[in-house]
Amino acid sequence: MKSLFDKINIGKIEMKNRLMRSATWENMADADGYVTDRLIETLEEHARGGIGLIVTGYGYVMKEEQPNAGMPAIWDDRYIPGLKKLTDRIHAQGTPIIFQGCYGGSQTAYNAGERTIWGPSAVEHPIYKVTPQEMTKDNIKTVVEAHAQAARRAEKGGFDGFQMHAAHGYLYSQFLTPYYNRRTDEYGGSIENRSRIIIETLNAIRKQVSADYPILIKIHCSDYMDQDGFTVTESTQVAKMLEEHGITAIEFSGGNFTKGWDDSAIKPKIIKEEKQSYFSEYASWIGSQINVPVISTGGNRSVALMEEKLNTSTITAFGLSRVTHCEPDLPGRWQSGDHAHPKCVSCNQCWHEDGNICVLKR
Repeated sequence: MKSLFDKINIGKIEMKNRLMRSATWENMADADGYVTDRLIETLEEHARGGIGLIVTGYGYVMKEEQPNAGMPAIWDDRYIPGLKKLTDRIHAQGTPIIFQGCYGGSQTAYNAGERTIWGPSAVEHPIYKVTPQEMTKDNIKTVVEAHAQAARRAEKGGFDGFQMHAAHGYLYSQFLTPYYNRRTDEYGGSIENRSRIIIETLNAIRKQVSADYPILIKIHCSDYMDQDGFTVTESTQVAKMLEEHGITAIEFSGGNFTKGWDDSAIKPKIIKEEKQSYFSEYASWIGSQINVPVISTGGNRSVALMEEKLNTSTITAFGLSRVTHCEPDLPGRWQSGDHAHPKCVSCNQCWHEDGNICVLKR
């Protein structure tokens, strides 16, 4: 029988259990993107709490493209010393840490009128009402290379891996979704074309990092849009292409932010087990078609349910977010045998201009 608390490897990353702190925007870097003591202490608390792997909240890979406040920057070598301070502190707790890099695109309200925002096509975002500038092929090359250089800096800064953010409505996710991607060139149309920028990024990263350096990606198993969405069939095709090009592991999330919380990646009102682990069925199906580790994120909060899925599916590990926002020591509590319900009630009040922390901690 597999257990959540088995020691496993994701590539060369050694995890003390199958629980990963999925990337969660902390809003704790300073105004210039430098790592702060508060950000270090927040992630250090997660490391002390017993999590098997930490993924940072998304960091911006280009100076001009910051979709939210308080994000860590990785667009220049000047940030490496601060990032190294962070990784040293996390490693001192015996916990590996991965940097997540992102280009935001039109899903933003942050300084939106003061900067040029790129997108696959000039399609207005249904919530934020931002219409991006359709990217030229040179723009695409710029973003691809920015991710490659960010991964190089992540390795130099002591991170145990780099994760591309291609989920949750940000740029790479928009390339995958026909609603946003209406291009007629080799970056639009078929799923092979819509995923081209992601495959090119993976290949570019591989040229900048050590041969065995772990490269992960976060994508949707489906975005559950009524039409012009990214489907589970297409996600499976992308996963197979990523495997062919050497991805280390794939984290599956899903949903969209066009209608509200119920259709998003962070669904509310999930106290009952039947409402939890809500992307795991699709993640497991895709996992059955590939041979790289699959991490399922989304509403994971029951040890019994996760272990059932672990032993009846192809899922390797589980991502946690809101529950560890509320209780950073939850993995340790679970491992000690205390499987009581988490304190988190999925109220989605984690976000605050003074730093994204659980409402119970303010």
